[in-house]
Amino acid sequence: MTPTRLDDEPDAPEPETREDDNKTPNSPISELEGRLFDQRKVLIFGGINDKIARDVTGRLLALAGTSDKPIDVYVNSPGGHVESGDTIHDMIRFVDSIAPINMIGTGWVASAGALIYAAGRPERRVCLPNTRFLLHQPMGGVRGPATDIDIEAREIIKMRERLNRIFAKETGQTYEKVAKDTDRNYWMSAPEAIEYGLVNRIIHSANDLK
Repeated sequence: MTPTRLDDEPDAPEPETREDDNKTPNSPISELEGRLFDQRKVLIFGGINDKIARDVTGRLLALAGTSDKPIDVYVNSPGGHVESGDTIHDMIRFVDSIAPINMIGTGWVASAGALIYAAGRPERRVCLPNTRFLLHQPMGGVRGPATDIDIEAREIIKMRERLNRIFAKETGQTYEKVAKDTDRNYWMSAPEAIEYGLVNRIIHSANDLK
């Protein structure tokens, strides 16, 4: 089955999945990742795919195994594969039972990125002042026999209904309102996302997380 996309750029090329040649033990990249790990910070930037899901899952599990102190997850994403977003969403919920997770939105939190962001507890979902949020319905791109296309279409409808239920539960909006809003691109500023129930508050400094 072709992965279903949940982003604002359905035809964008997939992010490269090859390992970065510069990730040697003493490279600046490794040093930065080491510092972020020590500070219990996880970055989810860029398109959501299976590599991002694997990396984020590994980091969250490693951090949860190290301590039960809070983990800060920063999200800046145009979206991507729904299935990969589901993986990260569920893993955040799983790890949050061990170590509390703060979700921090920055830049844009769109589509599958919004699905991931919504995994945080309502009181722990915050964002920076200029963050924008986007909710909309999933998109498919299957080719083949008419029967396969019909199966894919029905699966996308079920997926859309499931995602709408998630956002309705996490925002406090009715299912009917979320379904109507996500029928087209539904953009929100940080203050609008607070009013919608997706964001708890806007933060301006690291001290605001404490």
